[in-house]
Order: sequence, then structure tokens, then C-alpha cells
Amino acid sequence: MQAKQGDRVKVHYTLKDAKGQVIESSKETTPIEFTIGEGKVIPGFEKGILGITINESKTITIPPDEAYGLRDEKKIFDFERNKASADFDPRVGDTIRMHRPDGKAVPVMVVAITEKGFLMDANHPLAGKELIFDLELVEIVT
Repeated sequence: MQAKQGDRVKVHYTLKDAKGQVIESSKETTPIEFTIGEGKVIPGFEKGILGITINESKTITIPPDEAYGLRDEKKIFDFERNKASADFDPRVGDTIRMHRPDGKAVPVMVVAITEKGFLMDANHPLAGKELIFDLELVEIVT
């Protein structure tokens, strides 16, 4: 039985960067479960599952536009210290949640500490990167 659009699937994966370094893996935990076509995982990941059978493994390479998108320099911004609470003291590399004007929480990374505050980056950490996934279809949930 091949995985097709609309199937609920369980998949083990290992995510690697372009140099082959493992970023994360589900192999030592539980497989992820999602419905193909719902958009709960990146588009290239869904496409990679289509047509494979239970216990089949394959490696796919996903370009940035089918993963987390290209880096957007407009998502890098200054955050003035005087707009933060008195106990706000992040370090470079910390990821924090900020709120957009519509109230939605957005993770941002502290890129630098400046004279007036902080330089923040709201791009996904994997934006602009080609991703390599080792996939294994564990189950098609019926």
C-alpha cells in the first residue's frame, strides 16, 4: 500500500543539513504522525512521503522554497531596550517569543546586543537552507 494524499501516516525521519550533520531525528523516539495534504509539515516533506510503501526508506533533498522559505532581511529588526520589561536580559543566540500587533506569538532569535537594545531575527532558523531527510514510512493509519 502506497502513501497517498489524505492518508494519515507515521514517519520516522532524520534531518540533516547540506554537510550531512544531523539536526534532529525521531529514530530514538516516536515517529511523527500527520495527514498528507493538511499542511502540518513542510511541503517538501509531504511530497517525499507520497508513493512510498510501509517500511520503505528513502532520502530526499528539499530546497528552501519547499521547506522554511528563503531568508527575509525584513524579518531582522531592532528592539529597543526601553520597550522591554526591566528584567528582560536575553543573550545572543537566545530564542524568545515576541508578540505581533495582532497578538500572535512569534519566536525570534537575539542576533546582537546593541547600544540601544537588541538586534532580532524572526526568520525560521532553517530558512534559506537546503534540507536532507532520511524518511521511513512506519504506518498508514486506517
